[in-house]
Amino acid sequence: MLIDSHCHLDRLEISAQDAIAAAREKGIGCFLCVCIDMDNYPQVLALAQQFQEVYASVGVHPTEIIDHEPDVAELVAKGQSKKVIAVGETGLDFYRLEGSPDTQLQRFRNHIRAARELNKPLIVHTRQARAETIALLKEERAHDVGGVLHCFTEDWDMAVQAMDLGFYISFSGIVTFKNAVELQEIAKKIPLDRMLVETDAPYLAPVPFRGKSNQPAYVYYVAEYIAQLRGDSMETIVSQTTENFCRLFKVNNLTF
Repeated sequence: MLIDSHCHLDRLEISAQDAIAAAREKGIGCFLCVCIDMDNYPQVLALAQQFQEVYASVGVHPTEIIDHEPDVAELVAKGQSKKVIAVGETGLDFYRLEGSPDTQLQRFRNHIRAARELNKPLIVHTRQARAETIALLKEERAHDVGGVLHCFTEDWDMAVQAMDLGFYISFSGIVTFKNAVELQEIAKKIPLDRMLVETDAPYLAPVPFRGKSNQPAYVYYVAEYIAQLRGDSMETIVSQTTENFCRLFKVNNLTF
């Protein structure tokens, strides 16, 4: 069974039910539906409660502009459900940062602290904030819960620092892009026991669907590409990334 470790089932162009059915035909049997703001959290949780094979997270994306900023207590309260297996996505994104980064930094701190209280791993989004991301993870003792750097597009040095903190590295459809040469080299070197695969659907569809709306079924093509890139069998990538997902997110007995 292959797992899509990061998708947004509530934001697809097709229904979640149709997306799950299509994914099942490609051997994908489990999905982590990731929250990006408090407004969409009820829908994310509802999908996890509706479908046995769907899990959820709770969190606010670093670039989201929101009226109400959840504090640690609110994140902890919303993260109590057994179907909520992670906190995030959270992190730092300075790519289009205007003004002070203080809001992002405090939001990230709150999420790490909530994750530690819940004893649930973090889903970290990081873009053009390598040093700051690692520094805050260390400062807030994120290694106590670990997590994943999702949709990884940074450099090898950051990957190593993250893995030293107990984090996993997740590859999306970007790794299949022709211009992603550096990322492809990283995908070759990442230890298999620290790797996850994802779609980030409906965004970042892999080749051969690049430019189209993404869906969880397409994580198959991410895994297939990485297998070919590394010279591993597809079965190896499937079994190892599934084992990694279950270990990180404390999910057992996947028998859907």
